[in-house]
Amino acid sequence: MSRNVSVLVEFLTRVEGHGHIVVDVANGVLQKAELRIVETPRFFEALLQGRSIFEAQHITSRICGICACGHSLASIQAAESALGFTPSAQTIKLRKLLLHMENLDSHLLHIYLLVAPDLLGVQSFIGLMQDYADAVHRALRMKKACNSVCDILVGRHVHPISCVIGGFTKLPGQKDLEKMRTLLLQVREDLVPTVELVAALAPKFPDFVRETEYVALVSDTDEYPLLYGDVGSSDGIRKPKEEYRSITNEFLVKHSTAKHARLSRDSYAVGALARFNLNADKLHPTAKAVAEKIGLLAPCHNPFLNTAAQLVECAHCTEEALLIVDELLLKGVDQSETVIVGVNENRSIPVRAGSGVGAVEVPRGTLFHHYEIDAKGIIQKANCVIPTGQNLANIEADMHKLVPESLAKSDAEITRLLEMLVRAYDPCISCSTHLLKIEFIGR
Repeated sequence: MSRNVSVLVEFLTRVEGHGHIVVDVANGVLQKAELRIVETPRFFEALLQGRSIFEAQHITSRICGICACGHSLASIQAAESALGFTPSAQTIKLRKLLLHMENLDSHLLHIYLLVAPDLLGVQSFIGLMQDYADAVHRALRMKKACNSVCDILVGRHVHPISCVIGGFTKLPGQKDLEKMRTLLLQVREDLVPTVELVAALAPKFPDFVRETEYVALVSDTDEYPLLYGDVGSSDGIRKPKEEYRSITNEFLVKHSTAKHARLSRDSYAVGALARFNLNADKLHPTAKAVAEKIGLLAPCHNPFLNTAAQLVECAHCTEEALLIVDELLLKGVDQSETVIVGVNENRSIPVRAGSGVGAVEVPRGTLFHHYEIDAKGIIQKANCVIPTGQNLANIEADMHKLVPESLAKSDAEITRLLEMLVRAYDPCISCSTHLLKIEFIGR
């Protein structure tokens, strides 16, 4: 179709951070389709240099107020690898519980507050109050429950306190576990109408397909890998996390303060849909039933259905969290594993020079932290590769296919589709901005 289209969405709403959508079609030919990331760099890697490795998780949790626990876990994993420390089975179990709550909390936020307004034809979450008040109250109740479990486990969900190198400075007791179980049972109950709502809205997801490469943690165990594993792709690549640079292959683009990434192709995707495509057979049976109910099958190449994959993971994380809590209630928590920390140190862990990489599946995809420390445990180099940064090139590739296929629609309809596409990836833009382009004038 020979027509002109000009789209400029400044400061896209219902995403974390600030980004612009810029599209230009002239005489039916796409000239430009960009997601411009316009936030200033935040220099967290530079902030870490010269600091004790034992401070790292507290600093990096400030990268994000949504996935603060995920950053803490990736940071701790990298730090323990650099120090040559192996956490206990109990510690790993509690960390998995924390990560389940992190993913559950963020996914619920995205499904209800950010995506549902598009599917229900309102401008914002507030617009749901008139006709969908029960859903609003349910969403807030579920999110509060997730936050409360994190509060019990690590002191607070935003910028956790007690999750540190070596374990936890405070471990849950019997009453804490019972309270967490009650909260999780409430979430399980509220997930039933949540699944019904998404199943009813499923036909409203745009019918769009673009085959791409999907990247996520993979493992040889029966467990749906979130905290540990190699890095695998749907194109058959599998590498240890220590080779993350050859996976992400970050590069600069002129229109973004965040780097782009590519692996086998010009772009790849991470996140719930990527994890589902690579590991669907390892989901909890309840999660598999949810996928069947909403019609989600692997492999799926519709990026709009990342939200559906998030719902499937909500069911998985809830059931797996309950299994962990029930096991701890039965066996009890060994309080002797409580970590005693001093100022910028953990005296029970010998310090050595080393390098370590953490790779954790956080809500938006695979998060990498990498530290190099000296013999005194002082960070010499740090690198963080954020899921949203890995997705940016893939979002633009989707835009390049979506726009030409949508030229029969009005400019307003095309704009709405592009906004929905970006939101589907659940971008955390502030996390992804960590580069500054400097131009030297007059040289």
